[in-house]
Amino acid sequence: MSVEAEFKKVADEVKKVKTQPTNDELLVLYGLYKQAVVGDVNTDRPGLLDLTGKAKWDAWESRKGMSKDEAMSTYITHAKEIISKYGL
Repeated sequence: MSVEAEFKKVADEVKKVKTQPTNDELLVLYGLYKQAVVGDVNTDRPGLLDLTGKAKWDAWESRKGMSKDEAMSTYITHAKEIISKYGL
């Protein structure tokens, strides 16, 4: 299975975990997912009152410069840890 195919499969599976992962775990996945799909952050940082938006933007920005394949591989690793921790 290619990295991209495994990435898509794991991305679908991680949405089905029994228990909601922590916000920090979700932010790690979000940043890696956006870096793998879009690349480096390409939007302005959200405003002062958008706390969720800023946290997500910061998580994505922290992956700046990471290659698409590296982001996918790291995402797969983290997603599998979350799936084994919380179950499907």
